[in-house]
Amino acid sequence: MAGISVHADLELESPTLVEGLPGVGLVGKIATDHLVETLDMTRYASVSCEGLPKLGVYAAGERDVRPPVRLYADEESNLLALQSDVPVSPQAAPEFADCITGWLAAEDVTPIYCSGYASEERSTPPDLFGVATGGAGDRLDDLEIATPDEHGAISGPTGALVAAASERDLPGYGIVVESNPQFPDPEAARVLIQDGIAPLADIEVDTEALVEQAEDVQERREELAKKLQEAQQEASSEAKPLRMYQ
Repeated sequence: MAGISVHADLELESPTLVEGLPGVGLVGKIATDHLVETLDMTRYASVSCEGLPKLGVYAAGERDVRPPVRLYADEESNLLALQSDVPVSPQAAPEFADCITGWLAAEDVTPIYCSGYASEERSTPPDLFGVATGGAGDRLDDLEIATPDEHGAISGPTGALVAAASERDLPGYGIVVESNPQFPDPEAARVLIQDGIAPLADIEVDTEALVEQAEDVQERREELAKKLQEAQQEASSEAKPLRMYQ
């Protein structure tokens, strides 16, 4: 049956979830993958919502096949992470978002949605801002996370998740970080964790490995740009201005 299948017996109480679907700069995916690895998170649930591709994913050095979209959990930090090895197509995004959001609401989970804001000449360090659903904006104010400086929208599957949370009045956050649109951007992912995810989830995470990844990206720019373009295509999530409609 389509939905979320929990298969790990862990004690979580109103946890926070970090979403890591592929998008601009792969910032959400890089950040979520880093959390899963650094916190040694446990594979908690399989995601088999309608519209997701039916794939058997395998990993280096492992025998077990796993679904392409999974939830990981860490009891100590009361944290969930949505990890995806595949993009979610635009056609599947609404059903996927309803499936995920229904489960989040039923389990009293507060989501943190992650998106990149494409910038050819991004700031150093990258700028970051936050938006909220379900009246959760006061927490962003308390943490002094900036507000947007212009009209905009979060598109793609992450945008569908944010819209679904808003429609259900589910408290949650959308954290947007300025990102390089041509290459994977570990530095933007580091800022996303350090200035957005960590304070919102009240956790501490070592991000030194992301500094090393950023240096590696500089050395492999052409190869990585091609891979990123293939990964994004139409299914990419992105925050972008709406000046054209004003």
